[in-house]
Amino acid sequence: MRCKHPPGVHIFNRIKQVAKRIANIRFARDNRGTAMYRIMIVEDDEVIARAVQQSLFSWGMDAFCVQDFSGVLAEFAVKNPQLVLMDIHLPFFNGFHWCQEIRKVSKVPVIFLSSASDNMNIIMAVNMGGDDFIAKPFDLSVLTAKVQAMLRRTYEFAGETNFLEHRGAMLDTGSGVLNYRGKRIELTKNEWRILQSLLENKGKAVSRDMLMMHLWESDSFIDDNTLTVNVTRLRKKLEEAGLTDFIQTKKGVGYLIA
Repeated sequence: MRCKHPPGVHIFNRIKQVAKRIANIRFARDNRGTAMYRIMIVEDDEVIARAVQQSLFSWGMDAFCVQDFSGVLAEFAVKNPQLVLMDIHLPFFNGFHWCQEIRKVSKVPVIFLSSASDNMNIIMAVNMGGDDFIAKPFDLSVLTAKVQAMLRRTYEFAGETNFLEHRGAMLDTGSGVLNYRGKRIELTKNEWRILQSLLENKGKAVSRDMLMMHLWESDSFIDDNTLTVNVTRLRKKLEEAGLTDFIQTKKGVGYLIA
């Protein structure tokens, strides 16, 4: 007569099998342990623009320079930066115009950079929606410090807290809160663990077994069906916030954020 194992034994064996297959796999992290924040530089002096870009690069920020000064808002919409550095005197339209246009769709910080640093221009910059004003010529270390301070104040970054970013969406891996275009998206514990795993491995497919193992580190037991339900709910929340096709399915493997 065959001895039937209780259900708990099968669950335990399943956990051991998954753990064995992924024992040597480590989740990829940014070498600074933090998100790479995207900074948009709207500056027509190429020497200044590149110097600012390189300085921000050296501090782990993803800085890019606008090339088409007639389409600043369009590039802003595509790139979804977390902060904008804006010159005042630009081709086509001045920085005040573009700041007003950005303010119609976003509350991201805008810091003006200009040699026109008289009181009238500073007042105009603030009235048009600017958050700070840095007069040219400026020291790059001072500029970088101001950018870092503005990011901390705006997104409530703490030095010990990790943030992961993709397509303008910022995940606080400590609290499990996702922010996108000023919207706060509340996630369940399982949902943010799934999203965290996918963001930490951005560009690579994460297997279902890896995701289940990551979730087993919490207090919850996750099987195949429960994982599917959690991914479906997470996708729905992302789509309702405007993040369509954020999580892709890799047939026969798992899921992918690219």
